[in-house]
Amino acid sequence: MNTLKKFELMEKIVRELEDLQNSQQALIQKIAKIEVDNIELSDKRLENDLPDIHQNLADNLDTISGILDYFADKTQNFGDKNNVDALKEQEAINNATS
Repeated sequence: MNTLKKFELMEKIVRELEDLQNSQQALIQKIAKIEVDNIELSDKRLENDLPDIHQNLADNLDTISGILDYFADKTQNFGDKNNVDALKEQEAINNATS
């Protein structure tokens, strides 16, 4: 795999991790809404199980955020080290002259 393709794949993974992080945040908000709604309802099963689900989702979000930070930095460093901007420019020139 050439350098530019590797960088593009790394950027794709960063975007997918960002999407995963956003999805996880949305799940936490939904669980919190159900917990609030259950304050009026007072269903015992929901009272017992929802906090655990909420905590597990929050733990997953922390893990995802850590991975995203790590991999975004790694991607940026790879791009800087390999002068990806110049590679993209050269590829655009090559495509324009082909």
